[in-house]
Amino acid sequence: MLRARRVADIAARHADAVDRAARFPAEAVAAMRSEGLLGLMIPVEFGGDGATLGETAAVCGVVAQGCSSAAMIFAMHQIKASSLITHGMDSPWHRSFMRRVATEQLLIASATTEAGIGGDLRNSICAIAQDGGLFRLGKDASVISYGPQADAIMVTARRNPDAPSSDQMMAVFAKDQYTLEQTGGWDTLGMRGTCSAGFRFEGAAPVEQILPKPFAEIAAQSMLVHSHLLWGAVWQGIAGAALSRAQAFVRADARRRPDVTPPGALHLAEAVGKLQSLQSTLASALRRYERARRDQDELSSMGFAVAINTVKLVASRTAVEVCQAAMQIAGIQGYRNDGPYSVGRFLRDAMSAPLMISNDRIAGNTATMLLVSRLETDLAG
Repeated sequence: MLRARRVADIAARHADAVDRAARFPAEAVAAMRSEGLLGLMIPVEFGGDGATLGETAAVCGVVAQGCSSAAMIFAMHQIKASSLITHGMDSPWHRSFMRRVATEQLLIASATTEAGIGGDLRNSICAIAQDGGLFRLGKDASVISYGPQADAIMVTARRNPDAPSSDQMMAVFAKDQYTLEQTGGWDTLGMRGTCSAGFRFEGAAPVEQILPKPFAEIAAQSMLVHSHLLWGAVWQGIAGAALSRAQAFVRADARRRPDVTPPGALHLAEAVGKLQSLQSTLASALRRYERARRDQDELSSMGFAVAINTVKLVASRTAVEVCQAAMQIAGIQGYRNDGPYSVGRFLRDAMSAPLMISNDRIAGNTATMLLVSRLETDLAG
């Protein structure tokens, strides 16, 4: 965790500048590389740390206290690494690539969304066009976070031009195997440093770089659970940073008037309860994942999917509520952008949480699953 704190310290120094300019947090990512954190989840046999999802989530939360955008970039990179680890172990090319990620500290981006599909990553318009031992792929990606800064991009597409939109595969492209043409900008309320612009992707690579499992399995067994839990860790880190500033404000108020309980103290206690509840929810979900990952039936079950979807809904809403409470506690000093108690950036960043894989979409999918699955009512889950 010392490595994560060193990265967070560097990230914090540049966070306001990253936010103002909507620029890539280059200093924080350089620190991640220097600390070897981009290979955190890669198995030890390939030069990584072999960290668990819980250990990775803890790093996400720490870095988020310094810079939300840097932490989200770290989380998105680790989500892609998880798909390699879970679904690429039987492929010589992907094992070799994992070794490169760990030893060269490569940063991986993702191109799973596409113009024309309304944010539904489980469907694609573009398709893989295979020619002998090579394949080509062109994609109008509505979002590729930190695309120009990435060392590789993992892209989804239909299996072939005749395949239905839901019959998808995922392929890894190294930086020298593709071009990006920017098609949209990224001037947003928060998470400005993720630089999540739109791009036209054109790539060509050997067919061995296509992951051997269908994307439906990748999404269900690794990508979505890692997304919801690592994003959740980032959001609780943001909320914790905002609440720390609110606490500092209340303490300063108490020192000025030692005989009076500050009016924000009670609100602070309530907000701390919400944050602790969020942390407990994430910790419980991480423990459940560790049990489920040894059982593919459980990992792919509707009950597990409902539970993880619910974590995303709870985490995204609670993070915003805690940041709003921090603003209320600190008052005008929290509202200001230029003081030690400012929480505006944290609130703006947290407000992206319900939109990242829309809560409405997730709630709709969960509702559909609940129509055909047993409701879990036991305390153990």
